[in-house]
Amino acid sequence: MKWFLFLAALAMPAIVDAATLTIGVRGADGKPLDGAVLIVDAPVRPAGPIRFPWAYVMAQQGISFRPHVLIVPVGATVTFPNHDAIRHHVYSFSRPKTFELKLYGRDETRSVTFDKPGLIALGCNIHDMMNGFIWVVDTPYAAQTDAGGMVVINGVPAGAVTLRLWHPSIRAPGNILTQAATIPAAGFKTVLSVHAR
Repeated sequence: MKWFLFLAALAMPAIVDAATLTIGVRGADGKPLDGAVLIVDAPVRPAGPIRFPWAYVMAQQGISFRPHVLIVPVGATVTFPNHDAIRHHVYSFSRPKTFELKLYGRDETRSVTFDKPGLIALGCNIHDMMNGFIWVVDTPYAAQTDAGGMVVINGVPAGAVTLRLWHPSIRAPGNILTQAATIPAAGFKTVLSVHAR
């Protein structure tokens, strides 16, 4: 499925090895789609472990998971603090990691290490309305769109890559769209229109 609408090189000096991706994501109604996860699979990866600048924390607060979607690298340990005055029972039946954090109360914390890439869907055995997601990735080139539907990923190697775009409302198998792309050294900028519920 082709989901690019516009493609333009960024007006910036050429970078020898790396480029900046700037992508806007819009639903079929033209409104920004926030919280969409963009994963860039590139053949060249930086040496050393993958790290992201945000905390690997999936809290329970206001009878919801916060953040709703969290991106972590393979091998990361995610903490699950309970900030609610009631107990929660967090679980996942997702193939990359099945786990269960049995009932625990306010100001208690549990943790899980995620050793395989993939999407982890979360639930609470006590509160059916609670759901959240953890994307475990094996690439440093991953980020979420902001409230304006924009995502910027720096340092992506120029050349052939595969872009994966996920959001729970995208109408596609697994709620994910995949597109091959060639990233020029000058950068890559596009606006995507997706069919979302």
